[in-house]
Amino acid sequence: MATFLYRLGRLAFRRRRLFLTLWIVVLAAVGIGAVSSSGTTTDDFTLPGTQSQRAIDLLEKEFPQASAGGATARVVFEAPPGRKLTSGSQKSAIESVVADLKRAPQVANVTDPFADRQVSRTGSIAFAQVTYKVPKADLTDSASDALHKIADEGEQAGLKVSLGGNAVQDEAGGHAAEALGLVVAAIALVITFGSLLAAGLPLLTAIFGVVAAVSVITIATAFWDMSSASSTLALMLGLAVAIDYALFIVSRYRGEIRAGHDPEEAAGRALGTAGSAVVFAGLTVIIALAGLSVIGIKMLTTMGLGAAFAVAVAVVIALTLLPALFGFAGMRIMRAKLVTSRLRAIERGEGEAMGVRWGRFVTRNPVRMVLASVAVLGVLAIPAASMRLALPDDGMAAPGSTQRIAYDTLSRGFGEGFNGPLTVVVDARGSDDAKAAAQDAVTVIGKMPDVAAVAPPVFNQDGDVALIGAVPKGSPASEATKDLVTAIRDHSDSLREDTDADLMVTGTTAVNIDVSDKLGEALVPYLAIVVGLALLLLLLVFRSILVPVKAALGFLLSIVSTLGVVVAVFQWGWLKDVFGIDEATPIVSVLPIFMIGVVFGLAMDYEVFLVTRMREEYVHGAEPTEAIVAGFRHGARVVTAAAIIMIAVFSGFLLDDTALIKSIGLGLAVAVLLDAFVVRMTLVPAVMTLLGRRAWALPTWLDRILPNVDVEGEKLREVLQARPTATPDDNDRAEAAPTPLHQG
Repeated sequence: MATFLYRLGRLAFRRRRLFLTLWIVVLAAVGIGAVSSSGTTTDDFTLPGTQSQRAIDLLEKEFPQASAGGATARVVFEAPPGRKLTSGSQKSAIESVVADLKRAPQVANVTDPFADRQVSRTGSIAFAQVTYKVPKADLTDSASDALHKIADEGEQAGLKVSLGGNAVQDEAGGHAAEALGLVVAAIALVITFGSLLAAGLPLLTAIFGVVAAVSVITIATAFWDMSSASSTLALMLGLAVAIDYALFIVSRYRGEIRAGHDPEEAAGRALGTAGSAVVFAGLTVIIALAGLSVIGIKMLTTMGLGAAFAVAVAVVIALTLLPALFGFAGMRIMRAKLVTSRLRAIERGEGEAMGVRWGRFVTRNPVRMVLASVAVLGVLAIPAASMRLALPDDGMAAPGSTQRIAYDTLSRGFGEGFNGPLTVVVDARGSDDAKAAAQDAVTVIGKMPDVAAVAPPVFNQDGDVALIGAVPKGSPASEATKDLVTAIRDHSDSLREDTDADLMVTGTTAVNIDVSDKLGEALVPYLAIVVGLALLLLLLVFRSILVPVKAALGFLLSIVSTLGVVVAVFQWGWLKDVFGIDEATPIVSVLPIFMIGVVFGLAMDYEVFLVTRMREEYVHGAEPTEAIVAGFRHGARVVTAAAIIMIAVFSGFLLDDTALIKSIGLGLAVAVLLDAFVVRMTLVPAVMTLLGRRAWALPTWLDRILPNVDVEGEKLREVLQARPTATPDDNDRAEAAPTPLHQG
């Protein structure tokens, strides 16, 4: 591995114009493809095998006119102050809107507020339910535009009209998060390198990478159903890891030049050592993200694969484009005019860096550091025990958005339950008396305390399948509504015993509950799969059993404490004003399992970057404790900068209005903060100090079986020591080093 990357680094350095041209061509091609793409995204959550999905499949067969799997929209009307919707021009305007909606593209049916008694008692609020013939993913732009245009016409007629439901497309957000992350990343890079040129290379390669990745994902929407969050998460993670990977390689490149190597040789050695760590760090992230596909939820699969692709692009960019840019930068990358006098003194060997002092402090007090780290993480993890999961609904939409206005208006006029009605299906095809079975279900449901209203049963053409509408009193994401769905389903056993009929509950609310439950059940199996695969990978990297196990246990502490912080902020409402959260809500059900994948990958990044340098020193003869300190000497400053950059990039997404993106942004920022500074830079060196040489122990039989991937570059050193170091030709050298070496 190291030898191959060494040769790749030198090749890219020598053929820099070719490599840069190829990347520009690739970027232009995918950019044109993305601009030309007509694909759409979707946020539909479906999970085959759940009761709600089985009910939808039955309704599609028995009630095709109901379009059970179709997208839905709620058009909510509110009268001006002091007026009512039930008479005069207000009623005429609503009737006109409903008539236009029935003629709109892809619409299956529209309820009439007046005929279907969907007007509030005060007469000031009403709503029409629009059902489309196709799922949200298949809605055309013309259908979406028509919905908004008809609503605007209602506004012009004097009504206050708002739109809710999954058919309503979210407005595209701004790019404040990306801009904020890039600004903070630039500052951190300049402080780390003291050079604008050295700081600019990671930013340039990161921009190349995320533009290429997001463009490809945009093209993919024309062929596959992709989540609307796929591009955002690919951008978030791709930007963070691309900067980090380039940061490590640039740091090693400058170190090799300081060691006396010419630029081309330094590029090869940097890729052969730090590049190997980047490859395996990237693989752990990719494994963790791609592993999300085992859950079986299409939205989660596309999010994970999209983000994994962005990470893969970041790795390839770091290994090909970055060494080519080294060739253009030459020795100018060593100019460090912005370095402080203290750092200049440290570079001259006068004094020790803060990271070294911290490493020595931890290794002198390992027991105290272990206890303190575990105590901090344990306290932060306490709120995670009360975590409630729910999928986002219009009640979690951004304040001021049409979805949120529709949700609040409907709640005010009818109650929160009208935002998430339940569809109860009575399958009486095996029953002797379908009407009696359906009436039994209506009677039982109507007596339940959390039910606001129950509609009479509607039968299919054969009269053996009944459709019953039920409205809960609680909001769609409330615990009371979840308990109500469970209670209705529990009646299925007694109904089957009495009438041989089956009872199922579906609808958007029930689908969300089923998906949330399945996601909760999948947490432990997914964790086992991802951690197991990554442990095997780390076993190859470190050639140790205890180091990978210690890395995984540290990750578990990180993820549980991070979930505790997220619960405290989003569910309990602590510091919600500080983070721009409108109100406390359940945790988005996709968040924990997604964070397990992402955070594990990022945690292993820091583990690989920091501990491989420790192993490198240990392999070369350093004592265990001195190897730990040496790892901090070479890696602490760079890991700190990398963590700060990631925290900045992720924190920027708190500016997003989407609950899912906002919660992921906070969760990932907290996870990096805790994992980098508490686990990797405190707990890990403390535990390794206590383990001593046992940390690097590997049974002889296992050592013989495992392939040697040479992450530390030991074989590369042997090759380089066995022959004279190759140097670039005179023309390349002249172009690579246009100015003298300046180290400060």
